[in-house]
Amino acid sequence: MNKEELVSKIAADASITKAVAGKALKSFIDSVSQTLSNGENLTLVGFGTFSIVQRAARKGRNPRTGAEIKIAANKAPKFKPGKALKEAIQKVGQKARSAKASGAKGQAKKR
Repeated sequence: MNKEELVSKIAADASITKAVAGKALKSFIDSVSQTLSNGENLTLVGFGTFSIVQRAARKGRNPRTGAEIKIAANKAPKFKPGKALKEAIQKVGQKARSAKASGAKGQAKKR
């Protein structure tokens, strides 16, 4: 799903226009970005936590030349899913596996 599809889904689920849904999504993204830029975490209980992690400097390789290069220390965004999100994903996975298994039982091999 891309951003446009997400805006359409939000608009349909909330019975609002795509313009309003787009503004709401933009505001959410801006708020998350601003919070992380300030060095703070953003926790949405049940959904997950957005945070910043500090990555240490390290050595890497230029894939084209094979030469060793230094990669500077930097900060990167991180998302840790919450319990409710993890459980929702597991339920979807279990439904898919059970549907696949029941579909396989009903079909005979063709030779």
